[in-house]
Amino acid sequence: MTGEVIRITRSHNPFEQEGVTSEGSGIRRYADLPATLLDMLRAHVDTLPDAEAVVELGGDRLTYAQLWQRASRVAGGLRANGVKHGDRVAVRYPAGTNWVLAFWGTVMAGGIAVAVNTRSAEPEVEFVLGDAGVTVDLAADTPLPDGAPYIAQDIDATDVAALFYTSGTTGRPKGVPTTHQAFVTNAENMIRCVGIPRDSGPDLRTLISVPLFHVTACNSQLLVAAYVGGTSVIMPALDVPQLIEALAAERISFVVTVPAVYSLLLRHSSFADADVSGVRIVGYGGAPIAPSLVRSLKAAFGKATVMNGYGMTETASLITVLPDQDAVQHAESVGYAVPSVDVGVVPIGDDPNVGELVVRGANVTAGYWNRPDATAETIVDGWLHTGDIVRVDDAGRVNIIDRSKDIINRGGENVSSVEVEAELLAAPGVVDAAVLAVPDDVMGEKVGAVLVTDQAELDVDAVIAHCRSTLADFKIPQYATVFTEALPRNAGGKLLKNQLRQQVRWGAPLR
Repeated sequence: MTGEVIRITRSHNPFEQEGVTSEGSGIRRYADLPATLLDMLRAHVDTLPDAEAVVELGGDRLTYAQLWQRASRVAGGLRANGVKHGDRVAVRYPAGTNWVLAFWGTVMAGGIAVAVNTRSAEPEVEFVLGDAGVTVDLAADTPLPDGAPYIAQDIDATDVAALFYTSGTTGRPKGVPTTHQAFVTNAENMIRCVGIPRDSGPDLRTLISVPLFHVTACNSQLLVAAYVGGTSVIMPALDVPQLIEALAAERISFVVTVPAVYSLLLRHSSFADADVSGVRIVGYGGAPIAPSLVRSLKAAFGKATVMNGYGMTETASLITVLPDQDAVQHAESVGYAVPSVDVGVVPIGDDPNVGELVVRGANVTAGYWNRPDATAETIVDGWLHTGDIVRVDDAGRVNIIDRSKDIINRGGENVSSVEVEAELLAAPGVVDAAVLAVPDDVMGEKVGAVLVTDQAELDVDAVIAHCRSTLADFKIPQYATVFTEALPRNAGGKLLKNQLRQQVRWGAPLR
């Protein structure tokens, strides 16, 4: 989608703009930030050496001094294994202290941490490892590298610190290079827009229940805690009773997760007796949220503010934030642009406030890893095209009304319909296929498959078994219906999904 960009003004933007510059290129940047992630972390190692930096529930607890010392030994081990400046290191540990040490160790070695989705099927993992050109693969069963402490000295703000992979319309994962500047810029956006006191120190304790290979968990929780000298409390896997218990036991002050998890949490039998008096900020995002759930969150966490955050892997997390004062009345909105991001609309009709959302800023990637064609399609004249169709109201709040990239949002996990359709077409007995979102009260959306066969009877179980061998578990269709007639398509062969949605009647979910 191309056309003139209509910039959204900041006349009603509630967030602090002080210290933001846009010299020369027009890109909004903060004037005074730590130059690199290592500068950011080192400041707290020096001032808060004995404060807890990272806690793995049921595992290790690391102070800032211990985190620095152990990560520097990982860096030394990586250098001994041949990692040089700019080399890629795959991080495939489960969420916990090993993941954190591998991430920081890679950065200290001057390498690029490749955050691999641990739920991916083997073919997906192999693609990412090959695409990134990984030098060292830290798989789940691999011990952490160990060597003489090492801290790279030749790192600057524009160096790439990590690659996060995301799926686009083609279904092929795309690597998103994220610089030190982008990471630190996102942390500053969090401080200003979410309401985290800059001097929080150890009083900020964030509970990370989202996988660390997600930018929300890594960029907007783990690294934000490190930005202010706070503590990241990490759940190795989502467990609602354990989450509820940890709120009090770990003195959690900052919680972030997807609406589906909050819905499960509030309905759990043990939540009514939980002590949540220490929680000061409740964040959500990744999926639409009902106003009734927002009201329930405000009632349940009576001493907390709530906020909705919207972002992308390509923007190192945040693009917009809906603050507490708008949370109920404008629950359908994802809020106002964060200070470092310019947002605009490429209109799709006569209304200049409705169209594709485009963004630019210091936290926005310059392009995809080894994908010049995808970069050229997505970043036009310096603006990153998000693929989301939005409506902007008179106050500058952004409301997402459609997804032009045909992505299903399953409880905060993005599922490419095209990717799943490709695997369905490779399954036995399937001659055509379409993947649609099935509305769900808890997950927001689930994956539904429309299967076309020329056989007397299609073995749906065999089709799903094929998908399980090639796709991550959250991408597996949970609903399926079989057609014997052709799917509706236009003269050019394009699938008419709106028409198909009217035809489909979903039965019971698959077991």
